[in-house]
Amino acid sequence: MIAMQRDHSLTLLAVCLAALAMPLSFTGPAVALSAISLDLGSDTVGLNWIVNAFMLTFGSALMAAGTLADRYGRKRLFLCGVLLFALSSFGLAAAPTLAVFDCLRASQGLGAAFALASGMAALAQVFDGKARLRAFSMIGTAFGVGLAFGPLLSGLLIRQCGWRAFFVAAALLMLVALAAGLRFMHESRDPDAEQLDWRGAVVFTATLTTLTWAVLRVPELGWNHPLVLALLLTVLLLLAGFIAIELRSARPMLDLSLFRYPRFIGVQFLAAAPAYGFVVLLVLLPVRLIGVEGHSELETGRLMLGLSAPMLVVPTLAAWLARWWSAGALSGLGLLIAAAGLVWLAQLPFGVLGAELLWPLLTIGVGIGLPWGLMDGMAVSVVPKERAGMAAGIFSTTRVAGEGIALAVVGAVLATLIQHGLAHSNMPSAASRLALGQLAAAAKLAGMPVQQMAQIYVHAFQNLLLMLSGVTVLTALMVFSFLRAPAVEATESERLAA
Repeated sequence: MIAMQRDHSLTLLAVCLAALAMPLSFTGPAVALSAISLDLGSDTVGLNWIVNAFMLTFGSALMAAGTLADRYGRKRLFLCGVLLFALSSFGLAAAPTLAVFDCLRASQGLGAAFALASGMAALAQVFDGKARLRAFSMIGTAFGVGLAFGPLLSGLLIRQCGWRAFFVAAALLMLVALAAGLRFMHESRDPDAEQLDWRGAVVFTATLTTLTWAVLRVPELGWNHPLVLALLLTVLLLLAGFIAIELRSARPMLDLSLFRYPRFIGVQFLAAAPAYGFVVLLVLLPVRLIGVEGHSELETGRLMLGLSAPMLVVPTLAAWLARWWSAGALSGLGLLIAAAGLVWLAQLPFGVLGAELLWPLLTIGVGIGLPWGLMDGMAVSVVPKERAGMAAGIFSTTRVAGEGIALAVVGAVLATLIQHGLAHSNMPSAASRLALGQLAAAAKLAGMPVQQMAQIYVHAFQNLLLMLSGVTVLTALMVFSFLRAPAVEATESERLAA
């Protein structure tokens, strides 16, 4: 019994280490973006793919990874995912070109999806009741630590050893998770597991890839360019094809019938909210602070703690407050607080540091932290119990894929706002470079003083923050509206029996 408990605890440690490496590998490259561009090139589309390639494969493969883990073995898929992540990270540390780097980021995201989906499934087999809740809470804490300290760790490593050291550190962390999983995780599978909906998985991934590609071309080509329009039309056709496949499939990857529950729809809005109210800032703020305002990577990492550190405390506070207030009300309130923080941040002028920047960042972090600690529980409680597994998979996919799409869209909107500020219709390249923090290169292309270009960037950034605040408020209203619907009290089978 003691040996089994030890194995279970060390299995949890392996999954927590893997979960820690994933947000580190999301937030860290944002701080390293300027350093990476100096070494590997400054192609704007290639630099955008540094973050988007990881999020695209991570989000699109999550549901498929869960099915594969049940069918072929949770330990086996976890070890494969962790190994793929580690090898990709070592490859990133030695990448010779930006194109190779982006491909390795995509494989890193695929490894993250395999490791997370199978690791969570493995934990669900060895923990029950309150122990399972504590185990999943520790996974959430590991994610919070990764989000909070990713920028700071990246800044420290870049200052001491260069940007490549960050990916070596992520790989070593995954190798420790691999060793623990190999030694202590027990194999499990579902003998009745359904076959993977390959057609649905392929079309879903193609839809997200095409949408991301279209949006990433917008800064240089514009929204009305034939290529962009053709790609967006392809997205609509692929989406229609995906819906048709899922409606006809006996074992769909995405059970569309769940969307008849209003509270389930509300949770999907909630899952997407952190993407544009919080996650995009983890990428955009380092770009601004390092590339436009000229701060060091280490100083930027310290400042970013104001945004992400609340994730270590507020989710636990939210769970405690949920004993007196509904999770939906707390989540909606949190989004309104985050929206207020975005408006506050938009009022700050160029070059502000210290407490003036810290307080609005803390406000945003606290606001997003309230729903962050409640969303996962709501994801499975708003549908009948027998549909909880599918609901959890859809929720995770909405959250992660939404983050990838939000990053692409928000980056394109920022470049468009900068383009309007330049007042030169033939300066999309300058706008694209400025959106990525390449201030000197953008000023040279536009033939403007660097200081004037910086002011154009700040004005565009302020307008973007106001837009994000408005979207966050609308999302809060949708959450309030949909989560007010009556809760699902009985499973479908129970209602049929009645």
